[in-house]
Amino acid sequence: MDSICCLVVLHTGSQASGTLKLWGTIVGPVRSTMGAASAIVLVFVGCCTNVVFLELLVKEEPGSGNIITCAQFVFIALHGFLFTTQLGTKKNVVPIRDYMVLVVLFFVVNVCNNLAFAFNISMPLHMIFRSGGLIANMVMAVVVMGRRYSASKCLSVGMITLGTLVCTYASAQTLDKGGGGSNDGGSGESSEGSEGVMPSLVTWLGGIALLTFALFLSARMGIFQECLYTRYGKHPWEALFYIHALSLPGFLLTVGSIIDHAKRFSSSMPLPSLASVPLLAAIPHMWFYLLGNTLTQFVCISSVFHLTSECTSLTVTLVLTLRKFLSLLFSIAYFRNPFTVTHWLGTALVFGGTLLFSEVPDKLREAVAPSPPVAAIITTTRKTD
Repeated sequence: MDSICCLVVLHTGSQASGTLKLWGTIVGPVRSTMGAASAIVLVFVGCCTNVVFLELLVKEEPGSGNIITCAQFVFIALHGFLFTTQLGTKKNVVPIRDYMVLVVLFFVVNVCNNLAFAFNISMPLHMIFRSGGLIANMVMAVVVMGRRYSASKCLSVGMITLGTLVCTYASAQTLDKGGGGSNDGGSGESSEGSEGVMPSLVTWLGGIALLTFALFLSARMGIFQECLYTRYGKHPWEALFYIHALSLPGFLLTVGSIIDHAKRFSSSMPLPSLASVPLLAAIPHMWFYLLGNTLTQFVCISSVFHLTSECTSLTVTLVLTLRKFLSLLFSIAYFRNPFTVTHWLGTALVFGGTLLFSEVPDKLREAVAPSPPVAAIITTTRKTD
């Protein structure tokens, strides 16, 4: 984790010192000396702000998932080339052939997750559905690695599964109340008839299929990465760079969509609120949203990596779970997404199951349990002697 700042110092004596130092100051991850508290704050700030920019993008251009993903990958790959590989002079520890497997999995997972917005998937459902990653991880661990889990773990997975299904069902029920209205081409025809509802429902089911596929593929990727860490040691920043950099050629398959949305972004109007700012006044607002999404995505990822090096896995899981829940609440309140009592029930099951999976109740009981008397400890010690 310290390599980013160290590389900035190494480049200080070179001709590119000013540029690299400025780059590191703007987008570099939090230094480990700042402690876990700063990382937790930046996880909340970076990830929650990223959700805001993402929703602003997909609300106006639901099919912009490819250009969003491409921008994130280019930025992270460029940053990794400058700081992680030291302009390509630092040799990788993990073989490229192993990274290529992760590249294929990671690329497909990210494209599927972002592409789901084009299939009438709302932001709250998207976040809740992806919160069910524990289910997929447990299933894949049992199938691939033969692991076994306790009753509490199985109960938590059952809660998460049920919560995901409840929210999915609730979103399907509200689908014909305006969810597909933007696809009628402005004809003004009612979507309540079978001809209007069925295409919208089929599109929505396609989005659910994409999210499900990405969920299990992501779990399989995690197991493969765990095996790589066991074999070669942990090199998260190296993995972050190579996974994103080696994925860039894959965007050639979606270059048509990227160019099309780039033109749409360029034709968007500047933000009126930035009219008095010299450098930002002429920027089309969609490009501004994309820039904000890309930068906050990097802050989110780098902060999560930093938090992993500072805290236990339980703390990281708790922080990420609370972050998802806060992002969900903000998305509902700020963007006025439809959210019924059924959605709340499913949400409670998902996040409650996640906390149970993380053994939070057991940790709380241990924390509040009274300490044994000092005399009892002395007596036990004497008997042992």
